[in-house]
Amino acid sequence: MTYFSEMKEKVKNIKHKNEIIILGIETSCDETSAAVVRNGREVLGHKIASQIELHKKYGGVVPEIASRKHIEVINPIIDETIEEAGVTLADLDAVAVTHGPGLVGALLVGVSTAKALAYGLNIPLIGVHHIEGHICANYIAHQELTPPFLSLVVSGGHTHLIWAKDYGEYEILGQTLDDAAGEAYDKIARTLELGYPGGPIIDKLAKEGDANSVEFPRPYIKDPHYNFSFSGLKTAVINYLHTLNQRGQKYRVEDIAASFQQAVIDVLVDKTIKAAQDIKTDKVVLAGGVAANSALRDQLGQSCQERGIKLYYPNLLLCTDNGAMIACAGYYRLLKGKISDLNLNAVPGLALINKI
Repeated sequence: MTYFSEMKEKVKNIKHKNEIIILGIETSCDETSAAVVRNGREVLGHKIASQIELHKKYGGVVPEIASRKHIEVINPIIDETIEEAGVTLADLDAVAVTHGPGLVGALLVGVSTAKALAYGLNIPLIGVHHIEGHICANYIAHQELTPPFLSLVVSGGHTHLIWAKDYGEYEILGQTLDDAAGEAYDKIARTLELGYPGGPIIDKLAKEGDANSVEFPRPYIKDPHYNFSFSGLKTAVINYLHTLNQRGQKYRVEDIAASFQQAVIDVLVDKTIKAAQDIKTDKVVLAGGVAANSALRDQLGQSCQERGIKLYYPNLLLCTDNGAMIACAGYYRLLKGKISDLNLNAVPGLALINKI
């Protein structure tokens, strides 16, 4: 009997256990994280090793540096997580890991580690889509949350509007046609020489600025579809700054940050509310790194409240790339028998299909 067929049989017994304990591993970009989660929603142990300080001087993530750092810390992170959880490797029922999308070298570290653990422990391996992980972070933060719902996933690499029909069943309603919102934040922050990552810095500065000082474009805000575009907005801000610099005109960084951020948030909120009303849902879930943005939370929250829609978003720790969200997603895949073979590979451009 092959590993895969043996695990298929094993899953039939695991699904009927009162307690299912899963180790989640996340290494898609510049965070190395592991978590032990019980029954999909109870976090027993969770560790995240950030690489922000390593990449700051380059103004963004350097893939080779990220990969090497993952190799250095992945085993200690898992050991610390297991210890914090108060379990042993023998207590694990499955290993879940992000296998895409992301940086191929970084993904390979997590995938290789997960495959070795699954094979050595003779337990199921579960490949998880990174975006699904972000959506599932809300199940940990909100125990009462169940599908169906609309999810706005916003991060450095993704901007999606997703209709979550059920656990593991998704329909993409809209997505960015060029830059992701978080990517635009980083590029504007770099132009303003604010440092990396740009999102938290711009969010903080925007609180001290005038969001009406500059009328930057709101791409596609009046269009009937749910797609996004942030490349033109990014270019408009950069050209505006270059023009001021060439003329020797002074400006308040806080005002630029506030005006740029308001343009991004107006589009995100408008598209999300339109989609929610069109599909007639009363639940909206915010996910991804940019879900930590205070202005986005406030404006989307107010817009949802005015229309009788409940908004959910995770705490700040679960907005970042983390192992807990991967373990949670892995749990619901396991319940549906969706496990992986040992030929699971890193897929940097992995698409979010309707049934993951």
